[in-house]
Amino acid sequence: MHLNPYGADAVLLAVNLVTRPAHSPAELAERCEESGVESRLVRERSVTDADLSAVRVALDEWLAVIDAKDEQTRVDLVNAMLAKYTEHPRLTNHAGDGWHMHYRPEKVPVGRLVATLISTGTALHLAGRGITRLGRCATDGCDNVYADLSRTGRQRYCSPACANRDAVRRHRARSS
Repeated sequence: MHLNPYGADAVLLAVNLVTRPAHSPAELAERCEESGVESRLVRERSVTDADLSAVRVALDEWLAVIDAKDEQTRVDLVNAMLAKYTEHPRLTNHAGDGWHMHYRPEKVPVGRLVATLISTGTALHLAGRGITRLGRCATDGCDNVYADLSRTGRQRYCSPACANRDAVRRHRARSS
């Protein structure tokens, strides 16, 4: 069985790359390896400065999706990313490890590969979990992003630390 690389892992890779930007091709390769998303393909290719630049462009587009003011704008922005980075879906068994879907040509640079994964993963995340399941942390002063993978769909914070900090702030405000 081949796991779908376009799901939550791709969205979490985007969160990781936005929260802790890669500053070099080697760092981008390391982050892709850590995420496990298509890590075999990243290992097979040299990550270049052009790949790093391409990923930065895709992440800027992804942040526009996060910051969209309404659902239709969010959908339009995701659709624009899909049109730019993906191609018709097709079945492949390129590695001999099982049939699975690809939304890109076989041989693309790492930058395009990551952009395809992020755009497709985001579309699947929003369609499958809910259009509001991406956002920015609700803690004052924290601008980090999150992908809501919770069962209830009510995540508002980037981390438990920010949730706790905000709860303490609210408690102190009530006690004053």
